[in-house]
Amino acid sequence: MSLQDWIIFASFWAVFVVTPGPNAVNCMTNGMSFGLGRSLWAVMAILTQATTFLLLSAYGITALLVASPTAFMVVKFGGALFLIFLGVRGWMTAATPIKLNSAVGSIFGRALVIATINAKSVAGYLAAFSLFVQSDVPVWGQMVVLMPTALCLTALSYTGYTALGAAFGKLAMAKVFNVMMRRGLAICFLVYGSLLGAASVQAGL
Repeated sequence: MSLQDWIIFASFWAVFVVTPGPNAVNCMTNGMSFGLGRSLWAVMAILTQATTFLLLSAYGITALLVASPTAFMVVKFGGALFLIFLGVRGWMTAATPIKLNSAVGSIFGRALVIATINAKSVAGYLAAFSLFVQSDVPVWGQMVVLMPTALCLTALSYTGYTALGAAFGKLAMAKVFNVMMRRGLAICFLVYGSLLGAASVQAGL
């Protein structure tokens, strides 16, 4: 993977994990309720879920490449459409308060459930990695670079949300989840989806 490709992936993943959603709400709520140190168990749960989904995505992409390069190209294009869908949905729901799915138990267990049933998780991870993995290079060789990048950015993002909740409470919640920021991130998804979709179509020609 070239430095340019890594920068593109890292910038995309930063937008992916910074975009406010149930995980961010849960992290900030934990920070407000339990303080930074104890609330990091929730970040560990999110990283556990992320590692699992990243490995599943890699296995799925590998299976697709072995079964049919054409199917892989279809998934790549579908992934671009999914990013566009996230952008459109993000723009339309920017003024709607984000709600947590009900979950009980420990900080770790609750965060793991919220992360796992998050609507964008499974499709989002597969879409992201199908778009950035190159079909002519061994998948696992690329995952050695992509996975640590994704996990580090994920950890930084949700640790940041937790710290904001612990330090500023409801004021941080109001600032982070404002309409302009959410719509700005939605535009990022639209741009990424459009550009990556066009690249996928061009590569398939």
